[in-house]
Amino acid sequence: MFSRSLVRLAAIAAICAFTDVPLHAQRPPAASDPSSALTQVKSYPFPTELVAAATGARIAWAFEEAGVRNVYVAEAPDWKARPLTRYTQDDGQELTSLSLSSDGSRVVYVRGGDHGSNWNDILPVNPIGATQPVTVQVWSVPFEGGEPKALGDGDLPEISPKGDVVAFVKDRQVWSAPIDGSSPAKRLFTAHGENEEIQWSPDGSRLAFVSSRGDHAFVGVYTNESTPIAWIAPSTSRDSMPRWSPDGNRIAFVRRPGAGGAPAPILERRRQPWSIWIADASTGEGQVLWKTPETLWGSYPTTDGGANLHWAAEGRIAFLSYADGWPHLYSISERGGTPLLLTPGNYMAEHIRLSPDRKSLVFSANTGPAPDDIDRRHLVRVPVDRAAIEVLTPGTGLEWTPVISGDGRFVAYLAATPQRPPLPTVRPIAAGATRTLAEDRLPADYPTAALVVPKPVTYKSPDGLVIHAQLFERAGGAAKKPAIVYVHGGPPRQMLLGWHYSSYYANAYAMNQYLASRGFAVLAINYRLGIGYGFEFHRPPAAGATGASEYLDVKAAGEYLRALPQVDPARVGIYGGSYGGFLTALALGRSSDIFAAGVDIHGVHDFTVGGSGSGAAFQSAMTGSARFEPSDREQAAAVAWRSSPVSSVDGWRSPVLLIHGDDDRNVAFSQTVDLARRLEAKAVPFEELVIVDDTHHFMRHANQVRVDAAIAAFFERRFTAPASAGGKD
Repeated sequence: MFSRSLVRLAAIAAICAFTDVPLHAQRPPAASDPSSALTQVKSYPFPTELVAAATGARIAWAFEEAGVRNVYVAEAPDWKARPLTRYTQDDGQELTSLSLSSDGSRVVYVRGGDHGSNWNDILPVNPIGATQPVTVQVWSVPFEGGEPKALGDGDLPEISPKGDVVAFVKDRQVWSAPIDGSSPAKRLFTAHGENEEIQWSPDGSRLAFVSSRGDHAFVGVYTNESTPIAWIAPSTSRDSMPRWSPDGNRIAFVRRPGAGGAPAPILERRRQPWSIWIADASTGEGQVLWKTPETLWGSYPTTDGGANLHWAAEGRIAFLSYADGWPHLYSISERGGTPLLLTPGNYMAEHIRLSPDRKSLVFSANTGPAPDDIDRRHLVRVPVDRAAIEVLTPGTGLEWTPVISGDGRFVAYLAATPQRPPLPTVRPIAAGATRTLAEDRLPADYPTAALVVPKPVTYKSPDGLVIHAQLFERAGGAAKKPAIVYVHGGPPRQMLLGWHYSSYYANAYAMNQYLASRGFAVLAINYRLGIGYGFEFHRPPAAGATGASEYLDVKAAGEYLRALPQVDPARVGIYGGSYGGFLTALALGRSSDIFAAGVDIHGVHDFTVGGSGSGAAFQSAMTGSARFEPSDREQAAAVAWRSSPVSSVDGWRSPVLLIHGDDDRNVAFSQTVDLARRLEAKAVPFEELVIVDDTHHFMRHANQVRVDAAIAAFFERRFTAPASAGGKD
């Protein structure tokens, strides 16, 4: 049954999905390589983990090239990119936690794991089925070149400011090793809980860390083996994000309430309070510096980097808050007072870095001189002591994750256009030419010119909310085209007018381009719950498990496409992954009259059980003392059920392709197993593609290409091939 479905998918992919594709304007496909069009559009290199040394002008980043991941470096004045490692296999082993020693002489990184996961992120990943043990390890390699040295099994390394030692996490404890690997790693101390968030003091003599202990968490300071750990203002709260003062005498940190207390209403939007504290690093005595406003907007931010706490120059503490309804940067005197809003306006700040002199913050933001910049990212700089932003990179491109070189002369970042995939880029902070690095890593035959520039569109949901989207459509073609709604996951994500800064969504962007090249009109939507449009859009009422109000935006997207004169209203499909898979399944269950087919990739299907992201809330409300206390748990559980796709299977008529990796650490594989049985019982036509031993992020490139090929083949067969009975064999 299952094997025949896969064979059919493969046959269709080979026969009808990849022939005579406009993407091949630069290189006609070989007759023996029918899948070369999709392979070609997926051949872009993807850079991540961009970092700079604290002194000089040296940078490093990780490059993934068709699944082969390596560390690259460059330095002034020529900024010539060169590989520092020589890994050669598409084996799913990611490179994370890149850092440069302060003098730039060494690069440290982690190889292995899946660090975008919700659980088990530091456990090994083995999508190629290697028979020998796979481990997650900390590595070090000289910037000038040489053989990388394994410093030990572990994760989350931090290099001492002295550049001689690396501290990292292993088995929930903090270990250290010489940066050159000259002697084995050793455990620094033993403490209860899960110890992480390592921060060296400015002189490298002490370590601050966070000890998470379930319902509470402490900040601790380790000095040496003969000095007891100093616990910083311990309480029943959850403390995190320790940041040293420039003189090393004090520590600022974030405090949030510990778990417990009377059960809170599940169906109501609730404020999530937090505060900033400052404590003496020696005595541990501390006091509150600032508390968030007692409003919903005062809740802890859930965009990139959370509170983004930084101890800046001139005695200023910088942080991110939604206090005025947008995720903005603020600074406050270390002596207290009223915070200063640094970034006023209707835009968000993310990927935030403090300059080496601590006097300014550089970040990416969806702002600029053009109205459409709300759906882009540009680099912005702001002083820490006044609201005077400067957009460094205006235009129609996209730029993100900036770092300033240690000498303060250059800003390095990752940049793309709607057509050219992202590459590392460097420009002087002052006037000067911009240089794109590693351009030779983009294949010479990459179909840049053949990619479409997505068109920004807006439409309204039934409740009047304006939804931003991007329409991918190639000129010409059939008078009536098939069309597809693409639904992102997260849900705190934003699809952009060009290549995305996340590798997961860069793949989606490439996939939407490919589908457009095959004659589909594709609408990538930014539904409520996403980022980029303010707090009320990001945290709307009655959303997710409390009512799925975001489905209004998805259904309206289908209706928007059906109303376009060039779209065949009988051939509108939908696809998405993770939360996008949830909304795809919900669309097929509730609106099979609108969505004629769909692809549900590792979607959430039942909010009331574990592995869904919400089931734990209901399970905990039914246990312990909470089950005796008044709450809305029964009503909330009923709403969560009605918000789940499994509650709508009776209305599900449209065929669906279910795709899931069974080592998924974000959405339990059981969510798809359960849905498949329910669809089978109702005789709903479905097909399956299971990726064995790969994760939510399809760590192996070959697996991601296989998934993309299956998506394209499914829609091609349903919407462009001759009609057939279809269904699951």
